[in-house]
Amino acid sequence: MMKLSARNQLKGRVIEARKGQTTAHVRIDIGHGAIVTASITNEAVDELALAPGDAVIAIIKASDVMVAK
Repeated sequence: MMKLSARNQLKGRVIEARKGQTTAHVRIDIGHGAIVTASITNEAVDELALAPGDAVIAIIKASDVMVAK
């Protein structure tokens, strides 16, 4: 297992990996009706062999997190 310093790690399952000209949008179901969409290269989709149903971890790197109410 790879160790990573990022704290924002969301386990989920791939719903769809839709490739565009250079970038793919990968939709990940993280549970409770929440979907996270990642934009990654088509090459990364191929290298990871992403397919619907695959267990993955969405790792979110952000310098700021805002909260609104």
